[in-house]
Amino acid sequence: MATSLRGLDAGPGSLRRWILICFAALLLLPPRPNLVCGTPWWPDNLEESHHWPWEASLQIEDKHVCGGALIDRSWVVSAAHCIQGNKEYSVMLGSSTLHPNGSSWTLKIPVGDIIIHPKYWGRNFIRSDIALLCLETPVTFNKYVQPICLPEHNFNFKVGTKCWVTGWGQVKQHSSAQLTPAPELWEAEVFIIDNKNCDSIFHKKTLYPQVVPLIRKNMICTTNYGEDLCYGDPGGPLACEIDGRWILAGVFSWEKACATIPNLSVYTRITKYTIWIKDQVSHGAQLGPCRTSWLLLLPWLLQLPVSL
Repeated sequence: MATSLRGLDAGPGSLRRWILICFAALLLLPPRPNLVCGTPWWPDNLEESHHWPWEASLQIEDKHVCGGALIDRSWVVSAAHCIQGNKEYSVMLGSSTLHPNGSSWTLKIPVGDIIIHPKYWGRNFIRSDIALLCLETPVTFNKYVQPICLPEHNFNFKVGTKCWVTGWGQVKQHSSAQLTPAPELWEAEVFIIDNKNCDSIFHKKTLYPQVVPLIRKNMICTTNYGEDLCYGDPGGPLACEIDGRWILAGVFSWEKACATIPNLSVYTRITKYTIWIKDQVSHGAQLGPCRTSWLLLLPWLLQLPVSL
């Protein structure tokens, strides 16, 4: 049965007027930036540091606790070991300083939900160290806030690939035992190394037998060949430029002690979790705005041993 239009002016002239009104309204809408992932804006002055628009600062009560990477309007990837139980988190985007002094492009958004990977294990050597943070309010992309691309699950980051690690961790080792985040975002060039070689180096400093792998297939290892880089930013991105597009290769998990050669850092290998990430993001989009559900943290809270 057709819906009655009685009482409305439903003639051809009225229909044309409504079409014109709707079209005019669309023209008046502000344009949405035509942005794609992994295409950052660089400053004109090449002497300045690069701008990494996907860089995120995970904060508790306005204090930086970990880094992260924006992958979608509502989602940030970080490390699972950064999550400190039932805390109120927020994410800062669009700034290269932890204290931006009210810049118009800096965003501070509460975290509405946190998803810890079900196979995360945080004792001894960390495994499946990855978490997804769902923002309460989706961001609007601009040149200061853009997502980094996720790799395809079967993509291979070749040994020797040059990448960049960024964050607010300390760059140099200090005599003080108190570690505080760097006020300005730092960046360092690193290179992917073979997992077997990385595993062999780490075994030299532990009592674990060689048959017990410390660097697993779901991890990726980098070196900066002796540069004085220490105390990386947990959860921060390992970004590699592949065919003109910046790809998230890893999430910073742990590293070899400072002042050792070679300096090694270990990241969660994103390709091993691409499908899981996309499933969570897709499922979250179907549910609508994020709602905090701390039941999702049970695998972390219980710390149950699981197989990889």
